[in-house]
This record gives sequence, structure tokens and C-alpha cells, in this order.
Amino acid sequence: MSLIDNYISYVSGVRRYSPRTVSVYSECLSRFASFAMEGTGGADDSVILSSLTPGFLRSYEVHLLEGDPEHEKLSPRTVCLHMSVISGFCRYLIRTGMLKGNPAAVSGRPKAGKRLPVFYRGESMDTYFLETEYSVSSPWDLDYSTKAGMDAYKARLRRLIVSMLYSTGVRRSELISLDIKSADFSRQVLHVRGKGDKMREIPLTSSLCNEICLYLLAAESMTGCKRAGDDPLLISEKGLRLYPVYVDRAVKRELGDNSLGITGRKSPHVLRHTIATQLLDDGADLNAIKEMLGHSSLAATQVYTHTTIGKLKSIYNNAHPRAKNGGKNGD
Repeated sequence: MSLIDNYISYVSGVRRYSPRTVSVYSECLSRFASFAMEGTGGADDSVILSSLTPGFLRSYEVHLLEGDPEHEKLSPRTVCLHMSVISGFCRYLIRTGMLKGNPAAVSGRPKAGKRLPVFYRGESMDTYFLETEYSVSSPWDLDYSTKAGMDAYKARLRRLIVSMLYSTGVRRSELISLDIKSADFSRQVLHVRGKGDKMREIPLTSSLCNEICLYLLAAESMTGCKRAGDDPLLISEKGLRLYPVYVDRAVKRELGDNSLGITGRKSPHVLRHTIATQLLDDGADLNAIKEMLGHSSLAATQVYTHTTIGKLKSIYNNAHPRAKNGGKNGD
């Protein structure tokens, strides 16, 4: 196996990165290898190692920014991603004794403007849950051999997908990987296995516990068999564990109603942004949100410290000495 293959096996098997992350790493390093091998006549680990210098990495960075006949030019943010992957590869080579230093750490990065997280307004989410309450209250023991019964099951499942993403802040991959035993109803917590195979507990509200329980009854009735703790928590109408596109489509369909006033991207990750933003706006501790979201460092959570303009105006009007007296000086 090549050095890159060994590294991909390492991040997949030892670091337990998600399949999506492993795929991104593999794609980034394959593109770097192709650039390094250009004109050499074949693939060789020695060529890869000799290419890991600050000068060569700077030229590769320029290549990514400018593009070529086979590839479109990349944005500064995407180039930073590529260089971060190469930096991780270099750190791995240092640990295995193949490299003495990390050239990616001194090669510099293109400046990428910071993007504030997109989030939904709390009022819009309240409206959504109010308008879809029928999905929770509808009977669970329906005739799922009929179209009406199956439609009711799918509506209940889509609503639960949104409820869990919004209430717990879990990632899409984490939601999909949940088993029935992941939900501890006696303690009202959800056991989640996150990035790097790290386990964390997330509180569950009583209403969400009730919604999950009713869904599980519907899932058993739909499949016609008793389900065990190791079985997937959420299953499609075919009785199989959900997959990423299924979750994406469910979120888009549920939040796509114009009456909700939700514009822009409808995605699982925006729901994660939304609950983090609302918790911060309501005064939750940043470290507590970090643990809930499963971030490895506080820096990743601090991106949510932005405030909405409405919140900023409220703070300004209540705290600024001139705002409190109508902009006049003095008392």
C-alpha cells in the first residue's frame, strides 16, 4: 500500500472518521498526488515525500486557486481545506518517522472570509412544530399496507427527523447511526457516537421522548416484527436504516412550506446551527453547547457567538447609556 493509502486506512480505521470525511481526505490527497506525479511517469512514494516542501506546497496552492483545463479553480476556503488535509497527512508521516517536519504548517494559507452560520428564526420553527403536530398525534397502529397508512408513517418519520436534528443538534451522520438503545428514556438522554468515535450524552425533552416512543410503536407496526436495541432507531418505509440523501430530502420537504417564512438553504446542518444560536441567545454556557454539539475545541463553537440583529438591538437599547434616554446626553 502507498503512504496515502496507509493514511486513509488510519483515519478510517483508527481515527474512525466518518465515511464522508474519509472520502474528502482521499479526494484531496489523490489530487495532490496527481499534481506531484505530473511528468514523473508513475506513482512513487519517494516522489510524494520529495514534494512535501514549503515551496512545492505554495506552488500547489497557486495551482488550486488558478485551476487547470481538467479542474475548475477553487475558492480560498476550499483551498484551505485541501491544505489542512495535506497538513494532517504530514503530521501522520512525522509520527511514522517518514518526515522530520510539517512543511504545510509554514507554507501559508489563502485568506478566506469568515461565514456566519445560517440559522432559522425561532418563530418559524415554532410554527412548523405547531402545524405538524398532527403527525405525532395520529394513530400509530394503522394499516401500513395502504397508501394512506404508509403516507402517515413517512410524515411521522420526517417530523421526527426535524425534531431530533433541531432539539439535539446532532450531525446528520450521527442521527443516521443511532440505534434504539441510544435513547435512554428513564434518564431522558441520547447516547451519541460522534467524530473520532467519541461518545457524548445529550438531554432529551419529555415531548421528544414521547415523540420517539410513538414513532417506535409505528415502526414496529409498519415492519410487523419486534425490534431489538441494536436495530436502527430511524428506518425508512422499506425497514432499512436511513441514508444521507433521505434525511436531506426529509428536511427540505418539511421546511419547504412558504407559510413558515423559511428562506435559503434547508439542511440538517442549518438546524444544528439554529439550536446552537438559540441556546446562546437564551444565555446558555458556551462550554455546555460545545459538549452538546460534540466539538473537539471551543474555537469551533465560538462561531455561534454572533447575535441576530434583533438581539443586538435589544442589548443596545437596554444597556447603552445614550440609547436608554433617547440619544440625549445626561440623565
